[in-house]
Amino acid sequence: MFVDQVSVYVKAGDGGNGLVAYRREKYVPKGGPAGGDGGNGADIIFKVDEGLNTLMDFRYNRHFKGKRGENGMSKNQHGRNAEPLIVPVPPGTTVTDEETDEVIADLTVHNQQAVIVKGGRGGRGNSRFATPRNPAPDMAENGEPGQERTIRVELKLIADVGLVGFPSVGKSTFLSVVSAAKPKIADYHFTTLAPNLGVVETSDQRSFVMADLPGLIEGAHEGIGLGHQFLRHVERTRVIVHVIDMAATEGRDPYQDFVKINEELQEYDQKLMQRPQIIAANKMDMPGAVDNLEKFKQALNGTYPIYEISALTKAGLRDILFAIADILETTPKIVEEEDESREEEKVVYRYHQEDAPFKITRDDDGAYVLSGAKIEKLFKMTDFTRDEAVQRFSRQLRGMGVDDALRKRGAEDGDTIRLLDFEFEFIE
Repeated sequence: MFVDQVSVYVKAGDGGNGLVAYRREKYVPKGGPAGGDGGNGADIIFKVDEGLNTLMDFRYNRHFKGKRGENGMSKNQHGRNAEPLIVPVPPGTTVTDEETDEVIADLTVHNQQAVIVKGGRGGRGNSRFATPRNPAPDMAENGEPGQERTIRVELKLIADVGLVGFPSVGKSTFLSVVSAAKPKIADYHFTTLAPNLGVVETSDQRSFVMADLPGLIEGAHEGIGLGHQFLRHVERTRVIVHVIDMAATEGRDPYQDFVKINEELQEYDQKLMQRPQIIAANKMDMPGAVDNLEKFKQALNGTYPIYEISALTKAGLRDILFAIADILETTPKIVEEEDESREEEKVVYRYHQEDAPFKITRDDDGAYVLSGAKIEKLFKMTDFTRDEAVQRFSRQLRGMGVDDALRKRGAEDGDTIRLLDFEFEFIE
C-alpha cells in the first residue's frame, strides 16, 4: 500500500529534574550545596533514508515520544542527556505544523535531517542557586517540558520523469513495458489510485526513475477527482511526459485533452509550465489515430516535441526513451540544488510575534484562570514540595505583572486563582 500523507503527534522528551543535595564528607568543612542539573530531553529528528519510498511506517505508528533526561545527581553530577529519537523518512518528505501551516522541514537528500520538536532542558540543581545571601539553597528546578505538536507529513515523490494525462490513456501500460514496475492495468477510470515508480534503462545504459501518476480530470487543482493527491507529486519531477490517447477511444478530442491537463498544472503551480514537456502520442496502432495526430500537430504548431508510440505493441518506445534521457542530461536536479544553496548561502530569519506571557479568564464558578505558554512552563518547572521554590515562583509571577493584572480584573483577597490543575488564594 502506498501512503503519501499522514497526521502524526510528536512529543520531545522532558528535561530531567535538578537535585537538592549537600556535601557531607567527614573532612570537608562547609560542604555546601551539591545537587546536579538534570539531563536534556530527547529531540525528535526526521532523517532521510533513500531506501524508503512510502510513509507506510507512519500508518501504524502515529505517536512519537522522546525519552526524558536523567535527573541530576549528588556531588554536582549532571544527569545523562537523552539520545535523540531518529525517525527515518523517504526522500521528498515535507513536514508541516498542522496548527500554523508552517513548513518545518523539506527533506529531499539522503541523510538530510531536521529537528521536528526540541527536547526540554534539564532543571538546575540547588548548587546553581547558591548566592552570598543564600549559600545553601533548599530548592531545584524541575525539567523543562519538551515541545509537542501535531504535524502533517507529506510525501512528494522524487522521480526524474512524471507521466501525466487523463485516466485510461495508457500511462500504466507505458510504465509496465519500459520498466520492471507492475502497476494494475484495467479498462476503467482511476485504475491507478496511487503513484507507481519504475526504473527505466535505455539500450545505451542510461537510466532514470519514472512515475506513473494517477489520472487527472478537469478541476483537479481544486481537489476534484484525485486532485491534490496527484498534483503534489508532479512538483518534484524534472521532465513531464504527457501521454495522450491519440485514437480518441473515449470520444474526447486529443488536443482538448492536452490543453485541459496543462491548464490544471498551471492552476496548481505556474512553475510546472517551465519544466521540459514531451508528448507521447499513444495508441497509434488504433484506427483514426493517424488522422487525429495530423490535426493535433496543426493545432500545437510545433510547441512541444511529439513522439508516436504504442504502449501495447511497443512501437516507438526506443525513440521516446532516448529523447527523455537526452533531456534529463541537460535538466538540473532543481530541488536538490535549491536546497543546498539555501543551506549554504542563506540564513532566513523569520519574525515570530511573541505570545503574551499569560492570559486571565474567568471560570463558571468565579475563579480566575491563568494560562499561557510562559507561565505554564514556569509552573511545570517549579517543585512545589519546597518552600523556597514556591516563594521563587510567586516572585516570578509578581515580576511578570500577574498580581497587578489580577487586581485590574477585580480580584480580591481570598479569591480563587487557578493555573492548570493547581489552585491558590489571592492574598493582598
